[in-house]
Amino acid sequence: MSKMSVTLAGVELKNPVMTASGTFGSGEEYSEFVDLNRLGAVVTKGVANVPWPGNQTPRIAETPSGMLNAIGLQNPGIDVFCERDIPFLKQYDTKIIVNVCGKTTEDYCQVVERLGNEPVDMLEINVSCPNVKEGGIAFGQDPKALEAITKEVKKYAKQPVIMKLSPNVTDITEMARAAEAGGADVLSLINTITGMKIDINRRTFALANKTGGMSGPAVKPVAVRMVYQVANAVSLPIIGMGGISSAEDALEFIMAGATAVSVGTANFFEPRTTERVVDGIANFLERQKIENIRDIIGIVK
Repeated sequence: MSKMSVTLAGVELKNPVMTASGTFGSGEEYSEFVDLNRLGAVVTKGVANVPWPGNQTPRIAETPSGMLNAIGLQNPGIDVFCERDIPFLKQYDTKIIVNVCGKTTEDYCQVVERLGNEPVDMLEINVSCPNVKEGGIAFGQDPKALEAITKEVKKYAKQPVIMKLSPNVTDITEMARAAEAGGADVLSLINTITGMKIDINRRTFALANKTGGMSGPAVKPVAVRMVYQVANAVSLPIIGMGGISSAEDALEFIMAGATAVSVGTANFFEPRTTERVVDGIANFLERQKIENIRDIIGIVK
């Protein structure tokens, strides 16, 4: 076992660095820039039970130290994903984590059940989707809804379940405890923070959807704080994310309590960020004479 390897719910990753859902497709478009064999895991774009067209354009806007997106989880659906994307990823020596989205609990469970016999390692459940049966509030913004969907998904899941928490709540620890009570195996956080930008020359919203998810370096201090709070509130392993663009950023999350980290928005402006973070963490351990990365997980109390 190398000094960079970590374990999430019994799944061993060669290192703690993975991609964040929605920023890396399913790996193929980045494979000419990044050696996917070097990553702990690839987390796919969200997959639904049927194809989703996504939102109207414009769907992306830049902000200081970050970006807003309102893609609307555009995806080709689970059938195309299983036929095209899983075989592609299986060529590489990396773990496969499939991000799952839906509009109802039944939608999620259909995808999770379908993936039960596919060669994927873990499932990440995106509970920031609007729950159409509950008037559009995200599953991840109501602790009762979050616990309920976690329990339902676990009934169908053959792989470990990661619940991806939304930061758009008053108390992130309440949501973490709800996911833990529902039987989650791992938590990942944070998803994007809701934001808005107005184009003053066009006198309208920069995004057709009016609001979008803010990501990038600007959200990192919020994300590190939330990871620290959750690590001290539940006993589940955590995947930390939000504005990571260097090994130093990743190490902040790890010391705050994350077992693994995901790189998202940075992939857009430097496709090789994930590999650089892997190398940077290894160099840090070497320089600091740290025997094993596990020795510094949650070291800041």
